[in-house]
Amino acid sequence: MVRYVLGKLGYGLLTLFGVVTVIFMLFTLLPDPAQMMLGQNESAEQLAIVKKKYGFDKPIGTQYLYYLNDLSPLSFHSTSEENYTYLSPGKYAATELFTLGETKVVVKAPYLRESFQKTGKPVTQVIGETLPNTMVLAISAISLAMLLGGLLGVISAWYKDRWIDRLIQIISTFGMSLPSFFSAIIFAWLFGFVWHEVTGLNMTGSLYEVDDFGEGVSIQWKNLILPAVVLGIRPLAVVTQLMRNSLLEVLQQEYIRTAKAKGMSTLRLLWRHALKNALNPVITAISGWFASMLAGAVFVEFIFGWNGLGKEIVDALNTLDLPIIMGAVLVIALLFIIINIMVDVIYGWLDPKIRLE
Repeated sequence: MVRYVLGKLGYGLLTLFGVVTVIFMLFTLLPDPAQMMLGQNESAEQLAIVKKKYGFDKPIGTQYLYYLNDLSPLSFHSTSEENYTYLSPGKYAATELFTLGETKVVVKAPYLRESFQKTGKPVTQVIGETLPNTMVLAISAISLAMLLGGLLGVISAWYKDRWIDRLIQIISTFGMSLPSFFSAIIFAWLFGFVWHEVTGLNMTGSLYEVDDFGEGVSIQWKNLILPAVVLGIRPLAVVTQLMRNSLLEVLQQEYIRTAKAKGMSTLRLLWRHALKNALNPVITAISGWFASMLAGAVFVEFIFGWNGLGKEIVDALNTLDLPIIMGAVLVIALLFIIINIMVDVIYGWLDPKIRLE
């Protein structure tokens, strides 16, 4: 099992390296970042200063090495203040290992650079302030999809071809065909505006809200309800269909029929024998949807005014804040890789034949 996990980690690192390269190349093909940063008020002197500060005056290959050096936990920094790799005091926490001539070798956290528009605010700080809100939203939505979708799938499979099975199939099919941005608008209008006095829910709002005096901060859990439900509709429908189909296939196996013939109770039969073997496709769907929620929550967060990573990406696109866009895309890709590795490990635990293969 250890060898299996280490192999998956190795593939994950190679994938991450490819993602880093693609992200750098994509944003390097854009117009001059220094001009995008300064807007219409740039002068030749300002452009030269900005290009030197961020290393934009170097060849593409050198800029790529700078980018890898910023992201790498083990990095090399010049002792000369004229060099881009100079480790200025207070830039970020780093532990110096040793010095080779004019180069310091340090250990640090990955550096995602600084925002163009937020007066030099570190991108890691921006992501650190918004990613937890997106995680709360995604976990709430996927939990709803897992619990309710799994339950509906079991009910649908157990009562196959009866009226309740047909009803669940109709609802799940409708849920899969409903775009998130459209359902977000409808839910916000109906439950946050038309029926506001009944539901007590707001059209927009985030997890943390500041009072009217700008002093106290309070958690508003009710603001989580609508975006979590909207974000969970499509994965709920997918989980329902997958659980039903997978469970129907398992229930046709000989060992299930034998257990049923011996008089095993329905709950025990489902819990001890059928569900575990029916979970593989469901786990695949859940992992994929959870990872995509971190990137696909953009429309939902924007419509509901949820201060998460998706809304921050939209704001960064509007202001052409490249470091935030690059950092956010890289973090989302890293989460995709981590989740896929975790799913592969769970697969190996559920089915030892996968590890052997």
